[in-house]
Amino acid sequence: MTEKNYRELDAAYYMPAFSRDIMITRGSGSRVWDADGNEYIDCVAGIAVCSTGHCHPHVVEAIQKQAGELIHCSNLYYIPGQGELAKRLVGITGLGKAFFSNSGAEANEAAIKLALVRTGRKEFVSFIGGFHGRTCSSLACTHKPAIREPFMPLSPPCSYIPYGDLDALSRAVSDTTAAVFVEPIQGESGVIIPPPGFLKAVREVCDDHGALMIADEVQTGMGRTGRWLACEHERVVPDIVTLAKGIASGFPFGAIVAREGLAFGRSEHGSTFAGGPLACATALATLDVISDVLPLVEKKGDLFAGLFSDLAPRHRGLMIGITIGENCGAVQKACAERGVLVNCAADGNLRLVPPLTISEDEIRLAAGTIRDVIADICHV
Repeated sequence: MTEKNYRELDAAYYMPAFSRDIMITRGSGSRVWDADGNEYIDCVAGIAVCSTGHCHPHVVEAIQKQAGELIHCSNLYYIPGQGELAKRLVGITGLGKAFFSNSGAEANEAAIKLALVRTGRKEFVSFIGGFHGRTCSSLACTHKPAIREPFMPLSPPCSYIPYGDLDALSRAVSDTTAAVFVEPIQGESGVIIPPPGFLKAVREVCDDHGALMIADEVQTGMGRTGRWLACEHERVVPDIVTLAKGIASGFPFGAIVAREGLAFGRSEHGSTFAGGPLACATALATLDVISDVLPLVEKKGDLFAGLFSDLAPRHRGLMIGITIGENCGAVQKACAERGVLVNCAADGNLRLVPPLTISEDEIRLAAGTIRDVIADICHV
Protein backbone atom coordinates (compact mmCIF):
# COMPACT_ATOMS: atom_id res chain seq x y z
CA MET A 1 0.00 0.00 0.00
CA THR A 2 1.41 3.40 -0.98
CA GLU A 3 1.68 6.48 1.18
CA LYS A 4 -1.10 8.06 -0.87
CA ASN A 5 -3.45 5.23 0.11
CA TYR A 6 -2.60 5.82 3.76
CA ARG A 7 -3.24 9.55 3.41
CA GLU A 8 -6.64 8.87 1.85
CA LEU A 9 -7.60 6.37 4.53
CA ASP A 10 -6.46 8.74 7.26
CA ALA A 11 -8.43 11.64 5.80
CA ALA A 12 -11.53 9.51 5.42
CA TYR A 13 -11.56 7.53 8.66
CA TYR A 14 -9.19 8.93 11.30
CA MET A 15 -10.03 11.90 13.52
CA PRO A 16 -7.89 14.86 12.43
CA ALA A 17 -6.11 15.40 15.75
CA PHE A 18 -2.59 15.43 14.28
CA SER A 19 -0.68 17.38 11.68
CA ARG A 20 1.75 15.18 9.75
CA ASP A 21 3.54 14.97 6.42
CA ILE A 22 5.34 11.64 5.94
CA MET A 23 4.75 8.03 6.90
CA ILE A 24 7.61 6.21 8.63
CA THR A 25 7.66 2.53 7.71
CA ARG A 26 10.98 1.22 9.01
CA GLY A 27 13.69 2.09 11.53
CA SER A 28 17.13 0.91 12.55
CA GLY A 29 19.32 2.62 15.12
CA SER A 30 19.11 6.38 14.60
CA ARG A 31 17.80 6.05 11.04
CA VAL A 32 14.25 5.73 9.72
CA TRP A 33 12.78 5.32 6.25
CA ASP A 34 9.49 6.57 4.85
CA ALA A 35 6.99 4.91 2.52
CA ASP A 36 8.88 6.25 -0.52
CA GLY A 37 12.18 4.82 0.68
CA ASN A 38 13.69 8.15 1.80
CA GLU A 39 16.19 7.86 4.67
CA TYR A 40 16.37 10.20 7.66
CA ILE A 41 18.52 10.71 10.74
CA ASP A 42 15.90 10.72 13.47
CA CYS A 43 16.43 13.52 16.01
CA VAL A 44 12.85 13.21 17.24
CA ALA A 45 12.96 9.52 18.31
CA GLY A 46 9.21 9.33 18.81
CA ILE A 47 9.53 12.51 20.92
CA ALA A 48 12.23 11.21 23.30
CA VAL A 49 10.69 7.71 23.27
CA CYS A 50 13.07 5.55 21.21
CA SER A 51 15.89 5.88 23.72
CA THR A 52 17.71 2.78 22.49
CA GLY A 53 17.22 3.68 18.84
CA HIS A 54 14.86 1.91 16.50
CA CYS A 55 14.60 -1.88 16.77
CA HIS A 56 17.61 -2.40 19.01
CA PRO A 57 18.52 -6.11 18.74
CA HIS A 58 18.48 -6.71 22.51
CA VAL A 59 15.04 -5.14 22.83
CA VAL A 60 13.66 -6.94 19.78
CA GLU A 61 14.93 -10.25 21.12
CA ALA A 62 13.26 -9.64 24.48
CA ILE A 63 9.96 -8.78 22.81
CA GLN A 64 10.06 -11.82 20.54
CA LYS A 65 10.94 -14.19 23.36
CA GLN A 66 8.22 -12.90 25.69
CA ALA A 67 5.60 -12.75 22.92
CA GLY A 68 6.18 -16.44 22.34
CA GLU A 69 5.57 -17.25 26.00
CA LEU A 70 2.89 -14.93 27.42
CA ILE A 71 1.50 -11.61 26.16
CA HIS A 72 -1.17 -10.87 28.76
CA CYS A 73 -2.63 -12.36 31.91
CA SER A 74 -3.92 -9.30 33.90
CA ASN A 75 -2.91 -8.00 37.30
CA LEU A 76 -5.15 -10.57 38.96
CA TYR A 77 -1.98 -12.70 38.92
CA TYR A 78 1.73 -12.22 39.53
CA ILE A 79 3.25 -11.13 36.23
CA PRO A 80 6.62 -12.29 34.87
CA GLY A 81 9.20 -9.53 35.09
CA GLN A 82 7.00 -7.10 37.02
CA GLY A 83 8.69 -7.45 40.40
CA GLU A 84 12.15 -7.44 38.81
CA LEU A 85 11.38 -4.23 36.91
CA ALA A 86 9.95 -2.56 40.01
CA LYS A 87 13.13 -3.46 41.92
CA ARG A 88 15.32 -1.95 39.20
CA LEU A 89 13.32 1.28 39.09
CA VAL A 90 13.43 1.58 42.87
CA GLY A 91 17.20 1.14 42.70
CA ILE A 92 17.57 3.70 39.92
CA THR A 93 15.45 6.34 41.65
CA GLY A 94 16.39 5.66 45.26
CA LEU A 95 12.70 5.65 46.20
CA GLY A 96 10.46 3.03 47.79
CA LYS A 97 7.87 1.37 45.55
CA ALA A 98 6.75 1.45 41.91
CA PHE A 99 3.41 1.20 40.15
CA PHE A 100 3.00 0.78 36.39
CA SER A 101 0.83 2.39 33.73
CA ASN A 102 0.51 2.47 29.95
CA SER A 103 1.64 6.06 29.28
CA GLY A 104 3.05 9.22 30.76
CA ALA A 105 -0.38 10.78 31.14
CA GLU A 106 -1.56 7.70 33.06
CA ALA A 107 1.54 7.87 35.25
CA ASN A 108 0.74 11.48 36.08
CA GLU A 109 -2.90 10.57 36.76
CA ALA A 110 -1.64 7.94 39.20
CA ALA A 111 0.64 10.46 40.88
CA ILE A 112 -2.27 12.87 41.28
CA LYS A 113 -4.47 10.14 42.78
CA LEU A 114 -1.71 9.08 45.16
CA ALA A 115 -1.17 12.67 46.32
CA LEU A 116 -4.91 13.15 46.85
CA VAL A 117 -5.46 9.96 48.80
CA ARG A 118 -2.34 10.15 50.99
CA THR A 119 -2.38 13.88 51.85
CA GLY A 120 -6.15 14.34 52.07
CA ARG A 121 -5.65 17.68 50.33
CA LYS A 122 -7.20 18.74 47.02
CA GLU A 123 -5.10 21.59 45.58
CA PHE A 124 -2.11 21.40 43.24
CA VAL A 125 0.51 23.80 41.94
CA SER A 126 2.20 23.51 38.55
CA PHE A 127 4.09 25.76 36.16
CA ILE A 128 3.31 27.83 33.12
CA GLY A 129 4.84 26.09 30.13
CA GLY A 130 4.65 22.68 31.75
CA PHE A 131 3.01 19.68 30.11
CA HIS A 132 1.71 16.69 32.05
CA GLY A 133 -0.70 14.97 29.67
CA ARG A 134 -4.09 15.13 27.98
CA THR A 135 -6.22 12.97 30.27
CA CYS A 136 -8.52 15.05 32.41
CA SER A 137 -6.58 15.23 35.69
CA SER A 138 -3.17 15.52 34.03
CA LEU A 139 -4.64 18.23 31.80
CA ALA A 140 -5.89 20.06 34.88
CA CYS A 141 -2.23 20.41 35.91
CA THR A 142 -1.15 21.50 32.41
CA HIS A 143 -1.28 25.25 31.93
CA LYS A 144 -1.47 25.64 28.13
CA PRO A 145 -4.86 27.30 27.61
CA ALA A 146 -5.34 26.10 24.02
CA ILE A 147 -5.44 22.44 25.04
CA ARG A 148 -6.92 22.83 28.54
CA GLU A 149 -9.67 25.43 28.38
CA PRO A 150 -11.97 23.62 25.89
CA PHE A 151 -12.38 20.86 28.49
CA MET A 152 -13.06 23.00 31.55
CA PRO A 153 -14.07 22.49 34.29
CA LEU A 154 -11.30 20.10 35.26
CA SER A 155 -10.19 18.59 38.54
CA PRO A 156 -8.10 18.79 40.69
CA PRO A 157 -7.91 22.56 41.25
CA CYS A 158 -4.48 23.78 40.16
CA SER A 159 -2.60 27.08 40.35
CA TYR A 160 -0.12 27.91 37.58
CA ILE A 161 2.96 29.98 38.28
CA PRO A 162 5.96 31.11 36.20
CA TYR A 163 8.60 28.41 35.79
CA GLY A 164 11.69 29.17 37.86
CA ASP A 165 10.01 31.95 39.88
CA LEU A 166 10.79 31.18 43.53
CA ASP A 167 8.79 34.11 44.92
CA ALA A 168 5.69 32.97 43.06
CA LEU A 169 6.30 29.43 44.29
CA SER A 170 6.47 30.57 47.91
CA ARG A 171 3.22 32.49 47.53
CA ALA A 172 1.38 29.67 45.76
CA VAL A 173 2.16 26.74 48.07
CA SER A 174 0.31 26.55 51.35
CA ASP A 175 -0.78 24.06 53.99
CA THR A 176 -3.72 23.12 51.73
CA THR A 177 -1.48 22.13 48.79
CA ALA A 178 -1.42 18.41 48.04
CA ALA A 179 1.53 18.53 45.65
CA VAL A 180 3.70 20.63 43.38
CA PHE A 181 4.00 19.17 39.87
CA VAL A 182 7.30 20.10 38.21
CA GLU A 183 9.33 19.06 35.18
CA PRO A 184 13.09 19.30 35.86
CA ILE A 185 13.31 20.62 32.28
CA GLN A 186 10.27 21.72 30.31
CA GLY A 187 10.34 19.67 27.12
CA GLU A 188 7.16 20.66 25.29
CA SER A 189 8.07 24.30 25.76
CA GLY A 190 11.31 23.75 23.87
CA VAL A 191 13.87 22.49 26.42
CA ILE A 192 13.53 25.23 29.03
CA ILE A 193 16.06 24.70 31.82
CA PRO A 194 15.30 26.32 35.19
CA PRO A 195 17.84 28.43 37.08
CA PRO A 196 20.31 26.61 39.35
CA GLY A 197 18.82 25.77 42.73
CA PHE A 198 15.23 25.86 41.52
CA LEU A 199 14.47 22.19 42.12
CA LYS A 200 16.05 22.35 45.57
CA ALA A 201 13.80 25.30 46.35
CA VAL A 202 10.74 23.34 45.22
CA ARG A 203 11.78 20.53 47.54
CA GLU A 204 12.22 22.94 50.47
CA VAL A 205 8.90 24.73 49.93
CA CYS A 206 7.08 21.40 49.75
CA ASP A 207 8.73 20.27 52.96
CA ASP A 208 7.79 23.52 54.71
CA HIS A 209 4.09 22.96 53.96
CA GLY A 210 3.80 19.20 54.04
CA ALA A 211 3.10 19.07 50.30
CA LEU A 212 4.43 16.38 48.01
CA MET A 213 6.97 17.10 45.28
CA ILE A 214 6.04 15.27 42.07
CA ALA A 215 8.80 15.27 39.47
CA ASP A 216 7.44 14.67 36.00
CA GLU A 217 10.40 12.91 34.40
CA VAL A 218 8.35 11.44 31.55
CA GLN A 219 10.56 13.21 29.03
CA THR A 220 13.71 13.93 31.06
CA GLY A 221 14.06 10.53 32.74
CA MET A 222 15.65 7.26 31.69
CA GLY A 223 19.02 8.72 30.78
CA ARG A 224 17.87 11.54 28.51
CA THR A 225 19.94 14.17 30.33
CA GLY A 226 22.95 11.97 31.05
CA ARG A 227 21.64 10.76 34.39
CA TRP A 228 18.86 8.30 35.06
CA LEU A 229 16.80 11.22 36.36
CA ALA A 230 17.25 14.91 35.61
CA CYS A 231 16.63 15.64 39.31
CA GLU A 232 19.98 14.02 40.01
CA HIS A 233 21.78 17.03 38.53
CA GLU A 234 20.67 18.99 41.62
CA ARG A 235 20.77 16.04 44.02
CA VAL A 236 17.05 16.44 44.66
CA VAL A 237 14.90 13.50 45.70
CA PRO A 238 11.18 14.03 45.01
CA ASP A 239 8.35 12.22 46.75
CA ILE A 240 7.01 10.81 43.48
CA VAL A 241 8.69 10.43 40.09
CA THR A 242 6.67 9.79 36.94
CA LEU A 243 8.29 7.99 34.02
CA ALA A 244 7.33 6.90 30.49
CA LYS A 245 8.59 7.76 26.98
CA GLY A 246 12.15 6.34 26.94
CA ILE A 247 11.46 3.59 29.47
CA ALA A 248 10.50 0.87 26.95
CA SER A 249 11.96 1.79 23.56
CA GLY A 250 8.58 2.68 22.06
CA PHE A 251 6.42 0.05 23.71
CA PRO A 252 3.59 1.85 25.60
CA PHE A 253 4.70 1.94 29.21
CA GLY A 254 4.74 4.31 32.17
CA ALA A 255 5.50 4.18 35.86
CA ILE A 256 5.40 6.08 39.09
CA VAL A 257 7.99 5.48 41.79
CA ALA A 258 7.25 6.89 45.24
CA ARG A 259 9.24 7.28 48.42
CA GLU A 260 9.05 4.74 51.21
CA GLY A 261 5.74 4.92 53.05
CA LEU A 262 3.90 6.49 50.11
CA ALA A 263 1.92 3.87 48.20
CA PHE A 264 -1.51 2.85 47.02
CA GLY A 265 -3.41 0.47 49.24
CA ARG A 266 -5.50 -2.42 47.99
CA SER A 267 -8.12 -1.33 45.40
CA GLU A 268 -7.07 2.32 45.47
CA HIS A 269 -5.71 2.10 41.92
CA GLY A 270 -5.50 -0.46 39.16
CA SER A 271 -5.14 -1.14 35.44
CA THR A 272 -6.00 -3.99 33.10
CA PHE A 273 -2.97 -3.72 30.85
CA ALA A 274 -0.37 -1.86 32.90
CA GLY A 275 2.83 -3.72 33.68
CA GLY A 276 1.97 -6.70 31.52
CA PRO A 277 4.57 -9.36 30.74
CA LEU A 278 5.42 -8.02 27.27
CA ALA A 279 5.77 -4.46 28.54
CA CYS A 280 7.97 -5.51 31.47
CA ALA A 281 10.24 -7.61 29.25
CA THR A 282 10.65 -4.66 26.89
CA ALA A 283 11.39 -2.21 29.69
CA LEU A 284 13.92 -4.52 31.32
CA ALA A 285 15.78 -4.92 28.02
CA THR A 286 15.65 -1.16 27.50
CA LEU A 287 17.22 -0.53 30.91
CA ASP A 288 20.01 -2.93 29.98
CA VAL A 289 20.84 -0.92 26.88
CA ILE A 290 20.55 2.46 28.60
CA SER A 291 22.92 1.27 31.34
CA ASP A 292 25.53 0.61 28.66
CA VAL A 293 25.20 3.94 26.83
CA LEU A 294 24.44 6.24 29.77
CA PRO A 295 28.11 7.18 30.46
CA LEU A 296 28.33 8.62 26.91
CA VAL A 297 25.15 10.70 26.86
CA GLU A 298 26.56 13.90 28.35
CA LYS A 299 29.53 13.82 25.97
CA LYS A 300 27.24 13.34 22.98
CA GLY A 301 24.99 16.13 24.19
CA ASP A 302 27.92 18.50 24.59
CA LEU A 303 29.06 17.65 21.05
CA PHE A 304 25.60 18.25 19.59
CA ALA A 305 25.05 21.52 21.44
CA GLY A 306 28.59 22.67 20.71
CA LEU A 307 27.92 22.48 16.99
CA PHE A 308 25.23 25.14 17.53
CA SER A 309 27.22 27.25 19.99
CA ASP A 310 26.62 30.52 18.11
CA LEU A 311 22.84 29.93 18.25
CA ALA A 312 22.71 29.87 22.08
CA PRO A 313 21.37 26.32 22.47
CA ARG A 314 19.93 25.08 25.73
CA HIS A 315 20.84 21.52 26.56
CA ARG A 316 21.32 18.86 29.15
CA GLY A 317 22.52 15.57 27.78
CA LEU A 318 20.72 14.68 24.56
CA MET A 319 17.91 17.14 25.15
CA ILE A 320 18.65 20.23 23.08
CA GLY A 321 16.59 23.34 22.39
CA ILE A 322 17.31 26.16 19.96
CA THR A 323 15.11 29.23 19.64
CA ILE A 324 14.27 29.78 15.96
CA GLY A 325 11.18 31.97 16.19
CA GLU A 326 8.43 32.21 13.59
CA ASN A 327 10.45 30.23 11.04
CA CYS A 328 10.61 27.12 13.22
CA GLY A 329 7.96 25.25 11.26
CA ALA A 330 9.70 26.00 8.00
CA VAL A 331 13.01 24.79 9.44
CA GLN A 332 11.40 21.53 10.57
CA LYS A 333 9.94 20.93 7.10
CA ALA A 334 13.16 21.78 5.26
CA CYS A 335 15.24 19.56 7.56
CA ALA A 336 12.97 16.62 6.73
CA GLU A 337 13.36 17.35 3.02
CA ARG A 338 17.13 17.13 3.53
CA GLY A 339 17.02 13.92 5.54
CA VAL A 340 16.93 14.97 9.20
CA LEU A 341 13.84 14.77 11.43
CA VAL A 342 13.54 17.51 14.04
CA ASN A 343 10.66 18.80 16.11
CA CYS A 344 9.31 22.32 16.47
CA ALA A 345 8.05 22.65 20.04
CA ALA A 346 6.27 25.64 21.59
CA ASP A 347 7.17 29.30 21.03
CA GLY A 348 9.35 28.72 17.99
CA ASN A 349 11.78 26.42 19.78
CA LEU A 350 13.47 23.60 17.89
CA ARG A 351 13.70 20.46 20.03
CA LEU A 352 16.28 17.73 19.39
CA VAL A 353 15.88 14.49 21.36
CA PRO A 354 17.65 11.79 19.31
CA PRO A 355 18.19 8.20 20.45
CA LEU A 356 20.73 7.88 23.24
CA THR A 357 22.54 5.45 20.94
CA ILE A 358 23.15 8.02 18.18
CA SER A 359 26.75 8.03 16.98
CA GLU A 360 29.05 11.03 16.95
CA ASP A 361 29.25 10.85 13.16
CA GLU A 362 25.45 10.96 12.95
CA ILE A 363 25.42 13.92 15.33
CA ARG A 364 27.85 15.84 13.13
CA LEU A 365 25.94 14.98 9.98
CA ALA A 366 22.57 15.94 11.47
CA ALA A 367 23.90 19.16 12.99
CA GLY A 368 25.49 20.18 9.70
CA THR A 369 22.20 19.74 7.86
CA ILE A 370 20.23 21.59 10.53
CA ARG A 371 22.72 24.47 10.51
CA ASP A 372 22.51 24.74 6.73
CA VAL A 373 18.73 24.88 6.86
CA ILE A 374 18.71 27.51 9.60
CA ALA A 375 21.20 29.60 7.63
CA ASP A 376 19.12 29.32 4.45
CA ILE A 377 15.79 30.13 6.07
CA CYS A 378 16.70 32.40 8.98
CA HIS A 379 19.79 33.99 7.40
CA VAL A 380 21.94 33.51 10.50
